[in-house]
Amino acid sequence: MDVFVADWLNLILRWAHLVVGIGWIGTSFYFIALDLGLRKNPASPAGVYGEQWQVHGGGFYHVEKFTVAPPQLPKHLVWFRWEAYLTWMTGFGLLVVQYYWNARAYLIDPAVFDIAPMTAIAISIGTLAAGWFIYDLICRSPIGQHTVLLSTIVFILIVAESWGLSHVFSGRGAFIHIGSLIGTIMAVNVFFVIIPNQRKLVAQLTAGQEPDPRYGAIGKQRSVHNNYLTLPVLLMMVSNHYPMLYSHPYSWLVVALILMTGGLVRHLINRHDAGDEFHAYSWAAPIAAIALTSAITVTAPQTATSSVQVADAEVLQIVNHHCTVCHARRPKHPGFAEAPKDMRFETLRDLRQYARLVQAQAVQSTAMPLGNETRMTREERDKLGAWLAGGGR
Repeated sequence: MDVFVADWLNLILRWAHLVVGIGWIGTSFYFIALDLGLRKNPASPAGVYGEQWQVHGGGFYHVEKFTVAPPQLPKHLVWFRWEAYLTWMTGFGLLVVQYYWNARAYLIDPAVFDIAPMTAIAISIGTLAAGWFIYDLICRSPIGQHTVLLSTIVFILIVAESWGLSHVFSGRGAFIHIGSLIGTIMAVNVFFVIIPNQRKLVAQLTAGQEPDPRYGAIGKQRSVHNNYLTLPVLLMMVSNHYPMLYSHPYSWLVVALILMTGGLVRHLINRHDAGDEFHAYSWAAPIAAIALTSAITVTAPQTATSSVQVADAEVLQIVNHHCTVCHARRPKHPGFAEAPKDMRFETLRDLRQYARLVQAQAVQSTAMPLGNETRMTREERDKLGAWLAGGGR
């Protein structure tokens, strides 16, 4: 595929992913807040669970929720589903364009596991599918009736898959796949559970039958799961911009800490929306802060001091072999028509100009070269770091 066309396809998919993702997550936030903020009203019609008055955009809104379903199906019924479907579709499209099409650069790291691109893609699709089926089986089992136990097991499932993928894909590829796994669980919850259960309720109403409350309860459970996963998945989906998250042996632990931080912050917001007394859920704040602090600590760069004197010519040799394949006025890498972020490392002056970034991306982490296609060694990284630490002299 032409690089120019690929870049535009990537950009359009990314833009669409953001737009529909905002719509989906926005509705999740809104409806969970609405559900938690419902209040009983003795004057409400029979079958109404609760109501809420809202003010927004210069107008007042009166919302009622039925315990199961209204006595009769309303003429106009708004469904919230395409936001979820399109978010997954555009996200998977990005996975194809960014990680499958350029598997050698973004998905595979030969220092981790040297596999063929098609094998890596098959593992990718297989883990996304397997993750959903295992999660769904757990939810449908007796464990699904125990919220704390269910949450713990799903947490372990995601962290275990993170650990496994970190031994198969590049750090970048493994981390984005955990975001993709969570996004897949959320979207398939809507497609295979929430919407079908709502359709069953509608069909029962249409047939004049008494709606089965079990369908609504299952749908709500999956909606709550999606709500608690939104904050972690948002961070994981932008992780490729922050190599400190994944370019070290403990990326699986960072995933665990992000899940804890995001889930607990979401819990704080939800309990606030429910009107609970702060002391009843305040315990979540310090634990979230500890988890976030731990993540920052785990990702802190390991600064090594070296008295080794590295000659300019040797540094240029290292950089010309490993960096200027992409970072040059005329890149040789087939995935780039111009230097990424317009950064070129063809001269010592270039290296000095971007010294901090090179130190962070290629010395303190192994994020660069992409996928370590050129097999840059630890010794070469240390020499480059020593030269940069010495002021580039």
